[in-house]
Amino acid sequence: MSSASIYLDANATTTQAPEVTRAIAECCQIFGANPASQHRPGREARRRLEDAREGIAEILGARLSGPRPDQLVFTSGGTEANNLAIFGLSGPRGSRVVISSIEHPSVANAARQLERDNYRVESIGVRTSGVVDPDDLDVLLQKPAHLVSVMLANHETGAIQPLTRIATHAHQHHALVHTDAVQAIGKIGVDFQSLEVDTMAVAAHKFHGPLGIGALLLRHGVKLQPLLFGGAQQFGLRPGTENVALSVGMFTALSLWRDQARKRHDHMRQLRDRFEDALLREISDLVVHCRGVVRLPQTSNLAFLGLDRQALFIALDMAGIACSTGSACQSGSSEPSPTLTAMGCEKGQIDSSLRFSFSASTTAAEVEESARRIIHVCKHLREQD
Repeated sequence: MSSASIYLDANATTTQAPEVTRAIAECCQIFGANPASQHRPGREARRRLEDAREGIAEILGARLSGPRPDQLVFTSGGTEANNLAIFGLSGPRGSRVVISSIEHPSVANAARQLERDNYRVESIGVRTSGVVDPDDLDVLLQKPAHLVSVMLANHETGAIQPLTRIATHAHQHHALVHTDAVQAIGKIGVDFQSLEVDTMAVAAHKFHGPLGIGALLLRHGVKLQPLLFGGAQQFGLRPGTENVALSVGMFTALSLWRDQARKRHDHMRQLRDRFEDALLREISDLVVHCRGVVRLPQTSNLAFLGLDRQALFIALDMAGIACSTGSACQSGSSEPSPTLTAMGCEKGQIDSSLRFSFSASTTAAEVEESARRIIHVCKHLREQD
């Protein structure tokens, strides 16, 4: 264990489960036809694709049949799903769009592009706890808004947002509501219908599924403008030949989570708490961001006061600890964390913060060893100052 690399960056991506790999390989061998083709092999591929679509939707609390069916559109991942929602629901040019100040770059940067296209974009503030400020949202909703976008749980701190309350309030002001649920799904129970949102983004690789596939769930009756144009696949909302094997892989991964949900949740939460407690015992000026609010079980964002996050990150990487300075989509950026900045954290906290995240496959031995290495590295860096 002393020389082995320890992966504590599961919020960036998780390893693909063996059952998922086998399901994808089997599907590639058996269902190799284009699911849009009308011949028998095509029809068989279509049935397998739709079984996966319906299975995923059911686990996530959506209904694809009945008098008021929802829709599930497969995408290439969470970024495309978020972009499809932000651009597809933003309304005519000049409309007002409201997003939280702690959104993932795939939402925040899409909103910036809307601004360049002459939309009016405003941000909802968050409290020092990392939770969206309802009073700020109340003020922003006094003026008409076409779309409100608030993530279900933050990718940096794990703070879970009061989304049902936000969605209900936004609907009272006749605004559509999108949520980026990418980090939450496969970690906590998520029910699309209960959240009261209009659209929800999902990415399979965050819960031990395959890279390259995600989905956007749409509530019944929601009108979405497509980003791509081509054939009639997926209701014309996301044309292009669907990948049956990846869809099956995503369904397999989500099914595994459903069958092990409580066990996985408890496992990751216990690992996180054990990890934080071990560091807090040895590092007196350590700050655990959002420890006082309900968090995702797998996320730990820590400020090592007095140390530079980039220097610490490099030192930990050399010591065999894989973690993150923030979102993987901002990897390599030296800019301060947008989430911690929005929370009003002191500069010393922002400049010394790293994110550690666990998965269903992380072991207790890895957590104990990683804490030992981190403590050693921190002491060594302080001695050099």
